[in-house]
Amino acid sequence: MINIKEDENLNKLNHSCAHVMAQAIKHLYPNAHFWVGPVIEEGFYYDVDLGDKVITENDLELISKEMKKIIKDGKRIVRNEITKKDALEQFKNDPYKIDLINRMDENEVTISTYTQGDFTDLCRGPHVDNVKLCKNFKLLKFSGAYFKGDVNNKVLQRIYGVCFYNEEDLNDYLKELEERKERDHRKIGATQEIFMNHELVGAGMPLWLPNGAIIRKELENYIYEKEQKLGYLHVYTPCVGTVNLYKTSGHWNHYKENMFPSMKVDEEEFVLRPMNCPHHMLIYKNKLHSYRDLPIRIGEFATDFRYEASGAVKGLERVRCMCQNDAHLFVTPEQIGDEFKRVVELILDVYKDFGIKNYKFRLSLRDKENKEKYFDDDEMWDKAENKLREVLNELNVEYFEAVGEAAFYGPKLDVEVKPAVGPDVTLSTCQLDFLLPKRFDLSYIDSDGSKQTPVVLHRAIFGTFDRFTAFIIEELKGIFPLWLSPTQINIIPVNNEYHLDYALSLKEKLQSFKFRVNLDDREEKLGYKLRESVIKKIPITLIIGQNEVDNNTISYRLYGSSETINVEIDEFIEKVNQAIKSKKENI
Repeated sequence: MINIKEDENLNKLNHSCAHVMAQAIKHLYPNAHFWVGPVIEEGFYYDVDLGDKVITENDLELISKEMKKIIKDGKRIVRNEITKKDALEQFKNDPYKIDLINRMDENEVTISTYTQGDFTDLCRGPHVDNVKLCKNFKLLKFSGAYFKGDVNNKVLQRIYGVCFYNEEDLNDYLKELEERKERDHRKIGATQEIFMNHELVGAGMPLWLPNGAIIRKELENYIYEKEQKLGYLHVYTPCVGTVNLYKTSGHWNHYKENMFPSMKVDEEEFVLRPMNCPHHMLIYKNKLHSYRDLPIRIGEFATDFRYEASGAVKGLERVRCMCQNDAHLFVTPEQIGDEFKRVVELILDVYKDFGIKNYKFRLSLRDKENKEKYFDDDEMWDKAENKLREVLNELNVEYFEAVGEAAFYGPKLDVEVKPAVGPDVTLSTCQLDFLLPKRFDLSYIDSDGSKQTPVVLHRAIFGTFDRFTAFIIEELKGIFPLWLSPTQINIIPVNNEYHLDYALSLKEKLQSFKFRVNLDDREEKLGYKLRESVIKKIPITLIIGQNEVDNNTISYRLYGSSETINVEIDEFIEKVNQAIKSKKENI
């Protein structure tokens, strides 16, 4: 997917198209006032004050028609430079433009405007030469947006669009949008009853339904088994902590804006925890450790709470309540390289099992100039960043560096995955931390009897189960592999009067092997039941008729196939067992 904001030519084109849209809106709604109309990754938007008017789909059509008239007229787009005084006079009837002008630097002698026909807009530019170049556009959607992003201000109408230089690119993009709709985990999540949201629970607080709970439990079992083999020790810790806990860790000063407000209970002040590292630090500190004990790997499937703006929450992808596949590895300085390597190898192993191939490693570093965001210790930061570079180079892993993306306490490795549609998402992370062990006064006794401070690696392989589930739903279009599917086998008796008893005994036998089985004994036609089994994307559908009853066999169809296969029951059970054990897509 192209990033329009970063493509110089497309940036210029979309900026110009935003002005064409504003001109069309002004023609249709003469009293309209405009705030800002920036280019974004996937096109542009403009925030407009239309008084009491609320934009509808019909309005988008009217605006599009007017834009086409303007484009066909083919006016040139002309740049002009005026003084701040002249700008205040020219835009005196538009309070939003006056606000922009008044906030401009007093040293900015000239201000640029762009004019096309009867419309002039305040803008730095640049723009294309002629509105005709904006003909391949599409208005996409609309929403409300607070003026300046402040909830205390008026809600403006935000209209989104996109523009390309040729029709083919526009059509390709619109096809991708349709593909996204089909893959949208919110749509699939509702259809397949995986999760839901409710306003009484709150934005960003998903409810995992029975089908979703099965998927999440299978993911937990999967990663738990891998971590057990690698020596992880799993724990349970509370979902809250005192404010003093986060003051000790430093999160209160560096992360407070992302946390829920504190609450006073008796004489203590608590906060919903946004992360688990402070709790795990205290578990490590619970007893004395020798260098022989290290590395100590503490893991937890932990529910955390982080503030996300209500407009940013999205299904399971961006939530306020999440469950992390979290772990903290307490190591000696000499063990950093080997332990970091094992984390990267675990990430690659998991990605292989899930068929994730399109990803890149990002080494997130601090911005040395930002003394407020990052703990101020140059020696610590240089040591930590160099150590991660060293290990990545030894592993011969291709990576890129991102300054200013580190955690406040140390650099980190993030894995950015390219999904089937849409922008990259960050799934896995591993962070190197010299700071928190010092703040919590952690120690171990070294071989010479001296007291030393361990180093901590914070790591999450799935990231959160929420985001990872959203990712795989969209990757797989809701067609889960057999081992992960909420319902693995759907049994359909052809005629309940003659075949239901056999189907019931078959269900009981299959369930004894811990297969997840559904029996569709509704009084509906066979064709209807088969279609519904396909709609629900159940991997295996058994069709039980007289032949199966007489011969003590089964006939099955796999999802996506119309072929019916008849086999002995024991053979079928063996096939299913092998497919689940090997994590195959189906039998």
